[in-house]
Amino acid sequence: MNWWQRLKKNPLARFGAILLLIFYIAVFAADFVAPYDPYESQANGSLLPPTQIYWQNTQGQFVGPHVYPTTQGKTDLNTGDRQLIVDRTKPAWFRLFVAGDRYQLFRLSLPLGNNFEEVEVFSGIPVNLHLFGTTGAKFNLLGTDEQGRDQFSRLLHGGRVSLSVGLIGVAISFPLGMIVGGISGYFGGWIDSIIMRLVEVLMTIPGLYLLVALAAVLPPGLSSAQRFMLIVLITSFISWSGLARVIRGQVLSIKEREFVQAAKAMGGDPFYIIIRHVLPQTATYIIISATLSVPGFIAAESVLSLIGLGIQQPDPSWGNLLSLATNASILVLQPWLVWPPAILIIVTVLAFNLLGDGLRDALDPRSVRR
Repeated sequence: MNWWQRLKKNPLARFGAILLLIFYIAVFAADFVAPYDPYESQANGSLLPPTQIYWQNTQGQFVGPHVYPTTQGKTDLNTGDRQLIVDRTKPAWFRLFVAGDRYQLFRLSLPLGNNFEEVEVFSGIPVNLHLFGTTGAKFNLLGTDEQGRDQFSRLLHGGRVSLSVGLIGVAISFPLGMIVGGISGYFGGWIDSIIMRLVEVLMTIPGLYLLVALAAVLPPGLSSAQRFMLIVLITSFISWSGLARVIRGQVLSIKEREFVQAAKAMGGDPFYIIIRHVLPQTATYIIISATLSVPGFIAAESVLSLIGLGIQQPDPSWGNLLSLATNASILVLQPWLVWPPAILIIVTVLAFNLLGDGLRDALDPRSVRR
């Protein structure tokens, strides 16, 4: 039985993988899945609760899923309760594949310019089709925020930042940790001593405090694209040292094997031997470790955005959407603004951990039950 079959037979790993697949598809297709523009404010629609779906008309007859136009009314100054005005004379039918706000399909822009300025690589194809919506009134699946913006749409677009931070962070930190650890373990001697002392210094730096300190000194005028790149670079900088130390330990034993000694005897270049023969032997650990490291990057971005040092409003991320939790009145009166991003962060981290544990059991022959 190969590792793929063992992975498929692990129900928890399969559950985590399916969840992550759904999340990544949803957030990277957010323009299509989200019913509204995440930056668009609805007139007289701030802090609306999730829109109620009706199945019967005012006469009690079943007519299918529909909603009614809802706006905010007066607020009771004593209790904080807000009156909602629902116009039951204008039903709006719930539909799939509805025309709505126009967006650019496959638009690609990257922070590639000077000072990480956002550069448009591909302008995209203008489209106005959305996965679901209504024919008239606004349908706010998770309510609206204080500026009348659809919370579900902002949650999807914010997931692009939060979920891509982990992938990009691993793509930067893991090759660096592999190469540094491979060089240290293969050459040994004074090279190993110098590199390991550097690694130990980096490992003693408290990650969260370093993130907060570096993020706090960033110029205030940075765009979200610039902050995004800097967050990724900072988190990658403090994340590779632990991997380098483990890879170094594995290389110390791998370099004594016959195939590595044969490559040396044939006059192979040391760096070629490290990359071609030594590091591939650590692939099992690297795959597992990379999967389990992604949640750390997601949590780092969320914490920075939560305390106001990461992605800034009006650009959404799960972290800055969760920052509303610092307001006690929001927790009590508008819980729909806080619980969705919190639950998504928790579920995403849990899904990565389930998948990582499943990969560990599938790739490590010693974990196979006979």
